[in-house]
Amino acid sequence: MAAKKPAGIGASLSPGARGGLVGLLMVVVAALYYVVYYQETDDLITKAKAEKADLLSELEAQKRAQATFLSDRDELVLRQQRQRELNKILPEATEVASFLSSLQQVSNLSGVELVGWQPLEERNESFYARSPMQLELRGRFHQVAKFVHEVGRLDRIINVENIELFEPKEAGADIVMRARCLATALHQLPHTKAPAAGGGARP
Repeated sequence: MAAKKPAGIGASLSPGARGGLVGLLMVVVAALYYVVYYQETDDLITKAKAEKADLLSELEAQKRAQATFLSDRDELVLRQQRQRELNKILPEATEVASFLSSLQQVSNLSGVELVGWQPLEERNESFYARSPMQLELRGRFHQVAKFVHEVGRLDRIINVENIELFEPKEAGADIVMRARCLATALHQLPHTKAPAAGGGARP
């Protein structure tokens, strides 16, 4: 008589039990999928979102820093430009050569002859210094008047005073005379600040 083969596990279960077992296996597989794949993916997404938020925050901070830098740069350029303009009006040094060159250009423009010049002793005021120069000119009256007018139009502050006219001589239909005047240029003293442009009448 042949021996009976042992029945398998599934063979000893009813159809309902087998269905329950299959369902349980599916739940276990789904749980494993969730733990192994979904949860890991969700963690990566959460981490990526956090990193994105940090990057956006850093980007905004960089934009604000850039805007501040550009604003500071523009303000610095504007201040430097204003300082250059102020230095034209009120230089930081006497610059006798530049002073004399400006007077020579004006004399050429007005048609007078700059016969002689002599720098005089500098005088200090509150925040600026006066650098006077005695000038002697030769030309017609309207040329001397034009010289004084054109000096007053220079960027640099130069005052002309104590004008004396003497030795008039006939030159054809014109009268040529000599003129003596005091031209005074101003410059900043060390460690002082120039007044704002347009801040009042020239001293």
